[in-house]
Amino acid sequence: MTLNADIAPPAPLRGVRFPRVLRTRLRDIKALRLLRGGRISDPGRLPRYAGVFLLAGAAIWAPILSYLETAPLRYTSGLSLILPGSGASASVNLDRIGQASSYANSPFSSPSVSPTETYKRLLAADRILGAAAGSMDMPKTDFGKPRIELVDQTGLIHVQMTGNSPADAQARADALLAAFFTEIDALRNDEQAVREDGGRSALEDYRASVAATREEIARLQRETGLINAAQYQTLVGEADGLRADLAALEQALVEKSRAVEVLRATLGIDAAGAAATLKLHADAEFNAIIAEMAAHAGALAEAEGKYGPNHPALRAAHSDHQATKRKAQQRAAAITGLNLVQVQMLDLSPAGGRVELLAQLVREESARAGLAAEVDSARARLARADARVLELIGPAARLEDLERDFAVAEAVFASAMARSQTSKVDLYASYPLVQVLENPSLPDAPSSPRKKLAIAAGLAATFMVLIGLAMGWLRRPLIDRLLHTGDQG
Repeated sequence: MTLNADIAPPAPLRGVRFPRVLRTRLRDIKALRLLRGGRISDPGRLPRYAGVFLLAGAAIWAPILSYLETAPLRYTSGLSLILPGSGASASVNLDRIGQASSYANSPFSSPSVSPTETYKRLLAADRILGAAAGSMDMPKTDFGKPRIELVDQTGLIHVQMTGNSPADAQARADALLAAFFTEIDALRNDEQAVREDGGRSALEDYRASVAATREEIARLQRETGLINAAQYQTLVGEADGLRADLAALEQALVEKSRAVEVLRATLGIDAAGAAATLKLHADAEFNAIIAEMAAHAGALAEAEGKYGPNHPALRAAHSDHQATKRKAQQRAAAITGLNLVQVQMLDLSPAGGRVELLAQLVREESARAGLAAEVDSARARLARADARVLELIGPAARLEDLERDFAVAEAVFASAMARSQTSKVDLYASYPLVQVLENPSLPDAPSSPRKKLAIAAGLAATFMVLIGLAMGWLRRPLIDRLLHTGDQG
């Protein structure tokens, strides 16, 4: 192939001033061209380009065809996991204890922690891959690693697992999924165990505090006989009631004593004398003696009106009257059991209308005596109640404090126990709930090698080689044109 050195350069290159170095190089090329007679010929250029193209094509297509021919078929099984975005809460009302509640936030509520990223790391963890490989009786290096993809703004996790056959790929995906859920359950159980171990010491302290307070209350109850603080309030109320009853009894006693004094002043006899008088007049023999004494008293009065002091009739009447009186006094002493001196103080005359007053005096005195006995008994009971109240002031205050401490300790212990029990329900606090959205698929076509992609890559490389050779082919005319332009310059 020959090139004409006198071909005029295109119009755009005319009048172009090249740098000095380039002009020097162009002059050297021009001198070489003149030595060859003004023409350059290269008949072996086309075969060289063809050889380069064949070598480049062989370098491109030989690995591709070898890969497509020898690469084993690989199949990919896909599965999808989803994390629900809502939280969970639980509340328990305990009778006379309080309320225990637990609440787990949504796994996506914290911007600093992404549960999908956490599970992505767990799915690719060596422990999970080792467990999955062990379940299939193969080394972990042969099991392979999953390809995990997260979908933005969702709780979806796509997982792909490669195998030697469709069933093998699906089995590996199932093994990976089973190992993942087993590990998640183990992590949740471990978290619960750690929490229980951490709270067990606190529960033991609460239980010991409750037992110590209960023992102190029991000791105080044994020593004082006071069961609770309410019993002390009952004792105080009983003392106040006794005090009010005593005041009422004392007032009634005062009134009854006044009634007795009035009757005593009216009758001129005390209650004992009135009772003895009534007892005497209830005796028929004594009444007969009194009637006889009354007849002698009348005869004596008549004789005193008729005769002088020394008259035998008056003396006889006086003697009869005294004899009857002594007989009445002796009978009265026998009936009442009083001595003669006491009997002489009694009114031995016929009672007549005074019987009712005497009986009333006796009744009122009996009532007064009963009231006096009640007052004395009430005073004794009040004194004992006041002494008991004073004795239990300190123990009652101490017991009230202990009961309050016991109620607080029991409430704290019960609340802690309830929280520890309800926390067992909250399994998804640290490791959120994850569900299988799509089970591992059974691939129907191999995922590797990708023939279309390899062929497309080979064609693209071949096209790039052609472009490079074309640019090399057009290089010589371009240089000649530049040289021709330099000569004209």
